[in-house]
Amino acid sequence: MRSRRRLIPLVLATTATQASIVVLAPIIVAVGHDLHQSVSAIGQARTILAGTAALASLRIGRSIDRLGVRPAIVRGASLALAGLAITAAAPSLPAFYAGHVLVGLGVAFLLSAGFAGAGAWFDERDAPWALGFVVGSQSIPWILGNPLVGVLTDAVSWRLAYAVPGAFVLAALVAGLAAPRERRTAARPDDAAGVRQVLADGSARRWALAELVAYSAWTAELTYIGAFYVKKYGVEESLVGVLLAVGSVAFLISTLSTERLVRRVGQRRPVIVATALGMGALAAVIMNVTPAVAFTVSLFFVMALFAGTRATTSSALGLSQLPAQPGTMMAARTASAQFGYMVGALMGGIVLAVAGFGALGFFLLGGIALSAVLVSRVDEPDTSHARPARAIARPAPESAR
Repeated sequence: MRSRRRLIPLVLATTATQASIVVLAPIIVAVGHDLHQSVSAIGQARTILAGTAALASLRIGRSIDRLGVRPAIVRGASLALAGLAITAAAPSLPAFYAGHVLVGLGVAFLLSAGFAGAGAWFDERDAPWALGFVVGSQSIPWILGNPLVGVLTDAVSWRLAYAVPGAFVLAALVAGLAAPRERRTAARPDDAAGVRQVLADGSARRWALAELVAYSAWTAELTYIGAFYVKKYGVEESLVGVLLAVGSVAFLISTLSTERLVRRVGQRRPVIVATALGMGALAAVIMNVTPAVAFTVSLFFVMALFAGTRATTSSALGLSQLPAQPGTMMAARTASAQFGYMVGALMGGIVLAVAGFGALGFFLLGGIALSAVLVSRVDEPDTSHARPARAIARPAPESAR
């Protein structure tokens, strides 16, 4: 059943994580000025957040499978709220970093639970529909949140700007507390071996590695596309945010239409491979062919359409690898994505410094093509029959509460 009440906490959970992650981009200079630190030093807070989330994700998948999605959302939102409060009030760089550690823990719970809930709270038929909203919601902070963060920073202070991700996280907390309580029909501990089971399963392992490679390339694109607009076209920084929002809108649009596309094709792997290769080809063209801003923005719009479709379809394929343990699989996804954020920013920066934007485009093509090769070797279970019931806590029906 396509229950919107079940969907709301999942959407808010993933929206809250992205809002907590992207808030630093518009305020990084102001934070550095206030704390008397360089931009690069402040930027390391993003690395701390991603590293914490990635490492924590290696342990929390089993907890989600055993205890349920709802407790994970509540716990993650509570940790993130505490971390955002410490970050906003930080008098020094160590305190600023400490706040990001707590936010990273919150992101691990919220992001993993948001994706796992699509598999745990929805059946085989409706899980891809739910994933479209869960993946697409991550665009909202880029479209709505960051402009407001910039306005509050200019008008008052970067500290007040943290109220924006704080509002998203608070909404996720309220939605989590109001979510239907889950029946305790969780699997025995031996049935949920955590991320180790993902690594032991060849197909699941290849899927997780493909996600890491894909997110590394996509992150490198997003990290440096703003600088590309400034360096190649002389675009003002104030306009860059608008141009990036165009891509976020495209990403959102594609996630909500992915289910229909997959049904027409009949399988997920061909969709993932085709969109990944399309992303890589466009990345190479974007970084090497620069006739006009409108040309680049148009290609970036199409690339973001491919990215949204790839991310949604790949998440659904991941859920099918260990169908009885969506928490474990989506915690692996969180770890892959967060490690990908770190690797992509680092490797992209090295390639850019050594060889320039043109070489970066071909580097992205190679990375995304590699992810397509890995996905092509992932098992895709037959979806013509209903999936067996999962041994995981599920929301109790209205009549049972």
